[in-house]
Amino acid sequence: MHIDRFEIAQRFCGPPRSGNGGYVCGLMARRLNGAVTARLKAPPPLCTALRLESSQEQAVLYDGETIIGEARIAHPVEVEPPPPPSYEQARQVSASFLGFTNHRFPGCFVCGPQRKPLDGLRIFPGPVDGASTIAAPWIPDASLADESGSVRPEFFWSALDCTGGFAVCPLPEGIAIVLGELSTSIRGAIRAGEECVVTGWPFGVDGRKRFAGSAVFAPGGRLVAVARAVWIDVPAQSWA
Repeated sequence: MHIDRFEIAQRFCGPPRSGNGGYVCGLMARRLNGAVTARLKAPPPLCTALRLESSQEQAVLYDGETIIGEARIAHPVEVEPPPPPSYEQARQVSASFLGFTNHRFPGCFVCGPQRKPLDGLRIFPGPVDGASTIAAPWIPDASLADESGSVRPEFFWSALDCTGGFAVCPLPEGIAIVLGELSTSIRGAIRAGEECVVTGWPFGVDGRKRFAGSAVFAPGGRLVAVARAVWIDVPAQSWA
């Protein structure tokens, strides 16, 4: 058993008082090798001493004795993403990002339009013409990279999370969504400063569950990460 202790900095919020779901799932997954499935069981608190207990097969995140989330080794994500648009095309469609006019958490680390460059990821996916795919440009900055200059895995999870969420939008009146489960396979690396494209697309709906895929592409359309997410419908007032 390996134990890590850390706090989630305010920078990495999703809702104002809790960590971005994808980022926290990525933290839970970072000591597990291969494809990982992660779930959050409670809002991850910010600026609070947390404990991550991990083995070769799974990891559990605690706030005191409360379980915040769990991650486990999983089968590779068997998802074939739609062909990505070019970086320039993604930049153009990003202007139609739904969150510019209707965003529940405009300060979100990943997709919040209130976040400044070199602070938030500023991933703003817009609809690709003639397809159900959404896409956004992304140039990761140096603060997201390790000592070698490669983007750290938790930021792949971050990008994949929010993009998948917007792939199942817009939502019916009075409905919001929460992340139920995120399964991710990281297949390659990107470096800070590279012009990447992030895409998302819906799989369908089953009762209160909404299914989405998302992917990160390096320059030249090289697939470096792919995810499958389950989102759960909740009353919009849950986030009031």
